[in-house]
Amino acid sequence: MTLTRFVTKNVFRNKRRSALTVLSITFSLMLLTIMMTIWRGFYLDTGPAEDARVLISRHRVSLTFFLPGFYREKIRTIPGVTHVTPMTWFGGIYKDQKPENFFAQFATDPSEYLDTIADKVVPPDQVKAWQRDRAGALVDEALAKKHGWKIGDRVVLQGTIFPVNPELTIRAMFKREPPNNALYFNASYLEEAVPWFKGSAGFFSTQVDSPEAVTRVSQAIDEMFRNSPQQTKTESEKAFQLGFVAMLGNVKAFILSICTAVVFAILLVSATTMAMSIRERTREVALLKTLGFTRGTVLALFVGEAVTLAMAGGLLGALVASGLIRWVAHSPMATGVLAVMQVTPVTMLLAILVAALVGFISAFVPAYHASKINIVEGLRHIG
Repeated sequence: MTLTRFVTKNVFRNKRRSALTVLSITFSLMLLTIMMTIWRGFYLDTGPAEDARVLISRHRVSLTFFLPGFYREKIRTIPGVTHVTPMTWFGGIYKDQKPENFFAQFATDPSEYLDTIADKVVPPDQVKAWQRDRAGALVDEALAKKHGWKIGDRVVLQGTIFPVNPELTIRAMFKREPPNNALYFNASYLEEAVPWFKGSAGFFSTQVDSPEAVTRVSQAIDEMFRNSPQQTKTESEKAFQLGFVAMLGNVKAFILSICTAVVFAILLVSATTMAMSIRERTREVALLKTLGFTRGTVLALFVGEAVTLAMAGGLLGALVASGLIRWVAHSPMATGVLAVMQVTPVTMLLAILVAALVGFISAFVPAYHASKINIVEGLRHIG
């Protein structure tokens, strides 16, 4: 029998205890993988190349304050700007307030929106139909499939922020990977229905001619309106999305604290399991040493068992986390960063390596002491 075979045979010699240990590590590594994926999605991933050229200009104080509509043409005069589109979150209710009926709704300018946000594929004839109909709507193809919508169907939204219930007709559908479960309609419809909103916009989406121009243009926009009553805050689309996350508090510290707690918890679980297992096998260690096993070999056997057990739990945890993240990304509530989040092979590998490291650390000390056991004392041990 090879040493590798010997290790794998002994990993599950106590099936109940080993199974419970693997389940504990699985749950812990699932949480760790999810936290690492969230961290990567929020702070590391750059997103599609098109997003790198899009800037968001909102009111400097809060998104709840609107910007004057004439800011659009002023922004357009800045060198490097190619397209500017007004965007306003409508926040209406479709049918009822059940989570499955929630989706994002924006009022925008159909004549320039698809040029500014170039991540959607729409048939040309449908684009023209949407632009011609003031009450027309552009919807995500996946969202339409979910609700059974087709071109020409009516969609009625109940206003919550604005005192109007838009009656929209679906004129166009777009494909996007991943889907963003959103609906877009003409801002003119909203301006005509709500007099106090006329000549306003929630924020402006601006496309620049190159990623290198992003910093210069964003600074120029804010400088242009620095002395205006409605000052702006311009940032990348990714930073804009992270602004909502920042409202929850210090998310980075929260994620790091959870990761630390998870690693500490699985270290305790693995260390307890290995200490119990090695203590019960004192006589076995003495017997192995009488057969010619060296201290290094005994140490490697026990550490190998711990690492194998931990890696099994780590692999299962990473797989479960991958499934959960995929489910969240394709859920109706997923928008922005959540919609593109996924467990990458690098994240899975890192989770398994963390599990292996925990297994090694938890088993090394008890295995080292076991390898130093005197043969005579070990054979006399009763445990």
